[in-house]
Amino acid sequence: MIPIEILLEKGAVKKNVDAGEVIYNENSTCNYYYQILTGRVRLSNFLDDGREVLHKVACANDGFGEVAIFDEGLHGITAIADSPTTLIKVSKDGFKEILKEYSSFYQFFAQKIAKDLHFKQFLTSLVCNFSPEDILLKLIHKLNEDRQLICQECHRLMLTRQQLANMTGLRVETIIRTMKQMERKEILQIIKGKVFVPADGLN
Repeated sequence: MIPIEILLEKGAVKKNVDAGEVIYNENSTCNYYYQILTGRVRLSNFLDDGREVLHKVACANDGFGEVAIFDEGLHGITAIADSPTTLIKVSKDGFKEILKEYSSFYQFFAQKIAKDLHFKQFLTSLVCNFSPEDILLKLIHKLNEDRQLICQECHRLMLTRQQLANMTGLRVETIIRTMKQMERKEILQIIKGKVFVPADGLN
């Protein structure tokens, strides 16, 4: 991501947000680019009936908000703190100045946006073509392969059942039932409500 000292040179400020606090809403004006110092942020859409469609969980050292800066449009998703979070944010103009002065960041953000798009395409393919167990198997294997949202030390899945449901479109009851079936097959472990996966992911 962009080094903090460069962000600070362009007037960036730190901001603490509480768990559940909205950082920006879908269809709101884009004023800032954000990076996470500590904590986690959910990037989601909300349907008319209140259901959440989870696109990504951004963690420490991840950035977000740049898409609306690049396309000069409104935010396409809502950003919500998933835990107490410390952010550093720089104005849209400051972000653009950084890109002008450090052209290498263009390549970085192009790769980041492409990677996010590929993950969304991966999810869409999963939910259209596979059973609930196959969806969880392939999703957890992908997260482990990408070293995302799985603790690399204890191998705990860092997503709740509800978040898995919001990400895959499955009902949370289906997630719970399928995980119990997977535990009986010794595919994964559930200890005190926390899900642990093999070090090499799920095949």
